[in-house]
Amino acid sequence: MIISNAVWVAIGFVLLMIFLWLFPITMWFQALISGVHISLLQLVLMRWRKVPPGTIVMAMITGTKAGLKLNANELEAHYLAKGHVPKVINALISADKANIELSFKMAAAIDLAGRDVFEAVQMSVNPKVINTPPVSAVAKDGIQLIAKARVTVRANIKQLVGGAGEETVLARVGEGIVSSIGSAASHKEVLENPDSISKVVLNKGLDAGTAFEILSIDIADIDIGKNIGAVLQMDQANADKNIAQARAEERRAMAVALEQEMKAKAQEARARVIEAEAEVPLAMAEAFRSGNLGIMDYYKMKNVQADTDMRESIAKK
Repeated sequence: MIISNAVWVAIGFVLLMIFLWLFPITMWFQALISGVHISLLQLVLMRWRKVPPGTIVMAMITGTKAGLKLNANELEAHYLAKGHVPKVINALISADKANIELSFKMAAAIDLAGRDVFEAVQMSVNPKVINTPPVSAVAKDGIQLIAKARVTVRANIKQLVGGAGEETVLARVGEGIVSSIGSAASHKEVLENPDSISKVVLNKGLDAGTAFEILSIDIADIDIGKNIGAVLQMDQANADKNIAQARAEERRAMAVALEQEMKAKAQEARARVIEAEAEVPLAMAEAFRSGNLGIMDYYKMKNVQADTDMRESIAKK
């Protein structure tokens, strides 16, 4: 009998836990005494829709105590859409306390867009400072300047959905710094008045289409870099020298080719002379046979050749 009673007690306890899980009476009573009107049937249906009733009930209680008018169905729909219900409620409370106009639909849309809506509201109250990376620019006198800026931004609630992020703001600020320094006649003007860069960049409306509102742009540091003008002149001089060397090498190659061609022609001429000289004995033999050349004529020709060789040897000495 004792064992059977313990079994029945255990079964009753299990059934009670299942009943309380299916019918969260404690949450319903907690919501009721907190002034939140939500039915027990709705909490049961949340269980079936795989929505944690505790999350919705706590969000409703927190928002109601803060003076917000919330709808349980909207919170449940936002949770089913993979949204962060507590962050949305905290963002709505912070916006209401800071007198920032923010509806639940807007906050839910910002949250579903992948942005932290609570952080965005905090940034609207407390502006954020973004440090830009070093930006290199060259003034008209050819001197390079390396500037760093601090951009103070505030979240633009209305532009959080579809607005550009911090990367776009940094890119636009860097572009504005390059344009401002590049339009300066001398780098000394920029060093004397660095605030002129801030004024020029700030007046360009760089926050258009972004999720932020630029409050100020302050130049934190400016360093002098290279003399880009002198470097470009040196590079141009080296390029001109290389071109001149290439042209001289081309002319030298053409001269060598011409010399080789002349040598080839001279060798060809010598070969022809040797070939002609080889035919002389044959012609003389033919002349002897035909009677056109006598023996005395032959000796006279030999005397002339000997005399010529003697004159050439004397001339060489």
